[in-house]
Amino acid sequence: MTVPAPDPRPVRLANVEEVRRLGLPVPPPQFPLVWEPGDEVALRSTGEIEARTAVLQVVLARCFGMAPQDAMGWLLGSHLVELVTPPEWQYVMGGRGDHRSFVLHYDAVFALTWLLGLTKHLDPLTPPDERLMDVLPDLSTGETFTAWRSRTLAAPRDAVEAAALLDLYYCLDWAYLEAERTGTPLPGQIDANAIGQRRWALEWAVVFRGPFHDPPPGWEEVDLST
Repeated sequence: MTVPAPDPRPVRLANVEEVRRLGLPVPPPQFPLVWEPGDEVALRSTGEIEARTAVLQVVLARCFGMAPQDAMGWLLGSHLVELVTPPEWQYVMGGRGDHRSFVLHYDAVFALTWLLGLTKHLDPLTPPDERLMDVLPDLSTGETFTAWRSRTLAAPRDAVEAAALLDLYYCLDWAYLEAERTGTPLPGQIDANAIGQRRWALEWAVVFRGPFHDPPPGWEEVDLST
């Protein structure tokens, strides 16, 4: 459901103050807003977010030894093959691609489960919840996508709350990269890669509508360059 987005200026002020409180470099005054006054916001459908979570879970399983034929069988049985991106497909089926970059998707999955209401927090100072694997499809027992959806009973977050957290992670992404560039100590247990992955998931899942927004991007089309 699309709702009016909050005024981005006080959201940004609060998030910059949070970045400052964490002892990180603060984004410059001209740092772009994620959305504009008057825009609307929504989350992608629950089914879309669940499907992306499941696909990434299969990618992660391949990183840790799942056989290609087992991965393909699960995706086929779950009717998710068409949602696997070309880079993911090359890795799942042939092991081609940057193994480390796919392992990093664990934090993207964490953000997606937060959006689904399956995990309680998305604290930028702490690693993913220890229970994260418990709320993901249990591929080792052959739990189907349908069975997983029935077991977890997602309760998606409010779109306005998700938008505000996206803006925080947008600021944190810049701040963590700047901190690593300048040697500023990081405040928590995770690094810029984890922050970037969480931002990636939020950027993909939170959809803004307004005169300056393009249609929602595909997973591989999310722009993290700013």
